[in-house]
Amino acid sequence: MTKQNTKELVIKTARIIDDKKAEDIRVYDLGGLSSICDYIIIATATSAPHLESIEQEATTQLKTDGVYKSNRDGGDTGTWRVSDYGAFMLHIMTPTTRDFYALDKVFSFGKEVKWQKPEPKKEAVKKVAKTPAKKAVKKTVKKVAKTAVKKPAAKTAVKKVVKTVKKASVKKTSVKITKKSPAKAVKKTAKTSVKKGAK
Repeated sequence: MTKQNTKELVIKTARIIDDKKAEDIRVYDLGGLSSICDYIIIATATSAPHLESIEQEATTQLKTDGVYKSNRDGGDTGTWRVSDYGAFMLHIMTPTTRDFYALDKVFSFGKEVKWQKPEPKKEAVKKVAKTPAKKAVKKTVKKVAKTAVKKPAAKTAVKKVVKTVKKASVKKTSVKITKKSPAKAVKKTAKTSVKKGAK
């Protein structure tokens, strides 16, 4: 197995245990500085059953790729499980055990490997080509919107009513004035009232 293939396998393993909710997963490339292996994976399990399920999932999925453990340690404890795959080792520990043995400090000379899945890129929204029908609809909508802004329906209706009232009052007044002048109208009213008084 080449170093590149080993790295890919190590990253895959880290992602497998991440799917099983392992916490604080760290992958260290020891760069040939250790006689034990090339890579170390360290992860935290929240409990003994969680630790068991993480190890079991990694074992099962790696077997499908034809990768088997050469050794295993810590089977009797529910605090630390070590799986030796030759080119890399997987350490699964409970929080207390991990703090106590401080393997992250022991292997801090190694280069940390990024194993997380890359975030999906946001796809650029494609501009839809404007069809003649779409253009026509857009134009009509703009025209209607402009008219509505310039002449709101309520304002227009009020203006029409005011106009009608003004016309009606102007017509009545002009009829009275054109038939008789104000002076004549006053004289006629006076004569009528005198006649009524005499009766």
